[in-house]
Amino acid sequence: MSAGLLWQVSSTAGDLERAMVDALGGRHLVTAGGAWVEAETVLQNKVVALYFAAARCAPSRDFTPLLRDFYVELVEQALPPAPLAVVLVSADRSAREMEDFMSQLPGGWLALPFYDPYRQDPILRGAAVPDVLLKGWTLDAEAASGSRGLRSSRIPAPRHPPKARQALPPQGELRTRYHITATPKLVILKPSGEVITDKGRKQIRERGRACFQSWVEVADVFQNFSG
Repeated sequence: MSAGLLWQVSSTAGDLERAMVDALGGRHLVTAGGAWVEAETVLQNKVVALYFAAARCAPSRDFTPLLRDFYVELVEQALPPAPLAVVLVSADRSAREMEDFMSQLPGGWLALPFYDPYRQDPILRGAAVPDVLLKGWTLDAEAASGSRGLRSSRIPAPRHPPKARQALPPQGELRTRYHITATPKLVILKPSGEVITDKGRKQIRERGRACFQSWVEVADVFQNFSG
């Protein structure tokens, strides 16, 4: 990050703390380490990059290292870190594929769980996921006490399994909402869920870190200044 470039919450911080990405409100995301986190908590006051990708997709494999470096330079190596969150919406065909894919990503990235109906999943189309046992997966032990979590037999159980939802959304709702027809696709959102650009991939390739400046200026959340 360029010297002297800082990120600062705007003067409406009280309102912004209550803001969340409308597209993911009320949902839980998973970290690379297997922890469940509340979307509105980890995404508030941030520009959100929804990354639709798959490990088997050659263009995804080509672009992911570029996006990884973009994130690392802006968030992990910058002081203060840029207000950016990347959420993987996997198009992988199996939990194992998604697990392997996530192992290559920065630890700060988040993802929709493999069996979340919000991600397009042809394997589970029409299945009531939280209410069934799925091949290769088990219900977390805390399900018996009212909190449900799905975990792979290959990875540790999430440390904070989410509570069961009252109703499931349509399959692949995010893909429909943001008109995703191919991967990879990087959709940049305001915390309200409004699209800043659906050409995040192209902009990163052409402009590098400079494109984040234009995103944050229209995000209605942050203002930047040089010091």
